[in-house]
Amino acid sequence: MIEFNVNGNEISVTAEPDTPLLWAIREHLELTGTKFGCGGGYCGACTVHLNGKAVRSCLVSLGNAAGARVTTIEGLSPDSSHPLQRAWIAEQVPQCGYCQSGQIMQAAELLERNPDPSREEIVSHMNGVLCRCGTYNRIIAAIERAAGAG
Repeated sequence: MIEFNVNGNEISVTAEPDTPLLWAIREHLELTGTKFGCGGGYCGACTVHLNGKAVRSCLVSLGNAAGARVTTIEGLSPDSSHPLQRAWIAEQVPQCGYCQSGQIMQAAELLERNPDPSREEIVSHMNGVLCRCGTYNRIIAAIERAAGAG
């Protein structure tokens, strides 16, 4: 049994320590906002925060999450009132929506560390979180909007 904190709740999961954190989140905890994309850490759809740092949950073993604090998209704001979530809607970012939780979690890490990033800082920080629909300009606009709201 591996214990850690998810979205402010102490939980325990019975699984092998080498189980990807992604599967513990989706299958054991039934928090399906975090998506499986590539399974190799390349796309960013599975991005969550581990002790405040954006990580690809498909690459983090459950054993490495023991005792840690994990935040998923569901924990960012249960009522979708986070400035990034509001900006995502205002800028009409999603098309298919599959990558959006990973995009938002990556952006949340940036705004936590730098509440007023430049466009170049946004682009650099978001590099590696892929959007197959190509809504990158809307993603940048939403992050800029959320930074202005903060």
